[in-house]
Amino acid sequence: MKAWAIDGDVLSSLSRAGGWVNSPPLSAAGLRDKTVLVQFWTYTCINWLRTLPYIRGWAGKYKDLVVVGVHSPEFEFETDPANVRRAVSEMRIAYPVAFDPDHAIWKGFGNEYWPALYLLDGNGRIRYQHFGEGKYDEVEQAIQILLAVSDRSPALVEARGPELAADWVDLQSGENYLGYLRTEGFASPGGLVKDRSHAYAPPSALRLNQWALEGNWTMGQRALVAEKPGGLLSYQFHARDLHLVAGPGRQGAPVRFRVRIDGKPPGQAHGDDSDAAGNGIVTTPRLYQLIRQSSPIISRRFDIAFLDPGAEAFVFTFG
Repeated sequence: MKAWAIDGDVLSSLSRAGGWVNSPPLSAAGLRDKTVLVQFWTYTCINWLRTLPYIRGWAGKYKDLVVVGVHSPEFEFETDPANVRRAVSEMRIAYPVAFDPDHAIWKGFGNEYWPALYLLDGNGRIRYQHFGEGKYDEVEQAIQILLAVSDRSPALVEARGPELAADWVDLQSGENYLGYLRTEGFASPGGLVKDRSHAYAPPSALRLNQWALEGNWTMGQRALVAEKPGGLLSYQFHARDLHLVAGPGRQGAPVRFRVRIDGKPPGQAHGDDSDAAGNGIVTTPRLYQLIRQSSPIISRRFDIAFLDPGAEAFVFTFG
């Protein structure tokens, strides 16, 4: 098996962790002679969420494999250890997790992706690496080879909610950030207004992968803030699943919301975080699954009205 040429002992960067959960601090010396699987993640990333059932499965089956999750945040709220600890608990993560708020471990590995997976041998050499989703059979075979296990059956994988693999065949909508630095397809008349409250009006119609606002919103570099009750966020999408990374805002008070799909309550197309009538509550900053529809998958209009002020919306993802 190939050893990847990366300068330095990458595991030594674990000493720069900002804290640990599920484990005392791990070190390169303590991991010598062990097979180690390191995965970089951030808890709102849908691509990482869909790999999590496999990481849990491998950690559970291969007792001689040391699995280390390195939480390198994308959004500011993901630097809060309390939010990360909550995510670790809710997502049933039992293996060691290193906090990497300043991306020190990320830089030590020369990493550039969420999720990113590195498999290291007992000498600390990277023997396999993979970025993004997929290649699960190949990753597990690499684990089995390094561990020299006789049981080559695959680990048990249990996915639920957003962890379920995307419907790639029908997926025609991609990730779209809602801050003005990276957003695409904004269609409210007059365009976006940066960094101040503005009363937006909806367009007459939305084309596929366009989005719009109605009501009073402030669009910052990385997020939207609903300034008044009733702020409406709309998106024309084509996917089985629709997710929104959102939070209750700086005040921290829960924010009620109402979801519609093609102007109607979602019914059986509701996600884990909304009911059939389209109702839900934003309580903590995280990814919310709002729509999971069944076939046939067609282009549809999604609307979410925040019934209380202060909600922050960061990014739409689909599956």
